[in-house]
Amino acid sequence: MTGRSGPAVLPPSLRVSLGPVAALAALVVVVLGVLYAGHSEPGRVDRWIVRPTADSVRPPWRHVALALDFLGEPAGSALLISACVAGCLLLRCPRAAVLVVAGAAVAVGTATLLKHLVGRTIHGDNLSYPSGHTAFFTALALVGALLVTGRLGLGRTAGTSLVLAAALVAGAAMGWAQVALGAHYPTDVLGGWCTALAVVPATAWLVDRVADRPADRMADAGRPERR
Repeated sequence: MTGRSGPAVLPPSLRVSLGPVAALAALVVVVLGVLYAGHSEPGRVDRWIVRPTADSVRPPWRHVALALDFLGEPAGSALLISACVAGCLLLRCPRAAVLVVAGAAVAVGTATLLKHLVGRTIHGDNLSYPSGHTAFFTALALVGALLVTGRLGLGRTAGTSLVLAAALVAGAAMGWAQVALGAHYPTDVLGGWCTALAVVPATAWLVDRVADRPADRMADAGRPERR
């Protein structure tokens, strides 16, 4: 059921396939959090991926990394969210606009909570696991991919591929920037990416449930009473 607020933001074709993906992503977040809890140094995987971890990129790529990093800062993220919400409203998808805000908020909020629970640090006392920048950017990409999947009516295989590809591109781009600038370890980036994969589908399902309730009540009110 679509209701007055527009079509479902979690397309029915993806509800089954994204469930296991979200569960696996949540498992990865937990495992990495346990492995690196309280650590203040890069792990073996981190050292294998990048050497060194801090400020390893030079102009002109450094400018690209800084631009991506800005999109995850409060001012940049506010501008990006505003643009995404405006785009959804222009497309007459108010439910998707709600998911833009809710998905980003839940992803960043979860990442922030996990940072305090895990206590992994970088460059002194800076909490690093998982990467909130990566979680935020990946969350927006997931919302966009879900919207495209629904509007194009893509099937389970094509829709799931699009969603995962969008998440991978966004997560890799922001993750590269964070590691290149020395703000996060590579495993922090992986944790942030998986955080978004775990929470955004659940948030989309919840938005649909809340939005559909008024329509369900109206449908029930229009049915004749049984005697």
